[in-house]
Amino acid sequence: MRERDDSPLNKGGFGSGPAGQFMGLGLQFVLSLLLFLYLGKWVDAKLGTSPWFLILGVFTGASAAFYSMYRKLKVEERREEAEDRQKKEEGK
Repeated sequence: MRERDDSPLNKGGFGSGPAGQFMGLGLQFVLSLLLFLYLGKWVDAKLGTSPWFLILGVFTGASAAFYSMYRKLKVEERREEAEDRQKKEEGK
């Protein structure tokens, strides 16, 4: 039986659990996409090259957001693997 201290609810404040660590990824994705979209739209308005920089901005924003998301997920994966190895070594 699991002790009370092992409960995920006792391991920090709101949003600090496994799902809480990634709550901001969706928001980060949208904000990155919108930032580059409007930046591209602004450059198009200044240079009169519509819609080329807008399209470039959307793809750049999406690429940056996916890359950032990938990096965060890989860091978390490595951390969990290290914890699992440490638990296995302690169990021996």
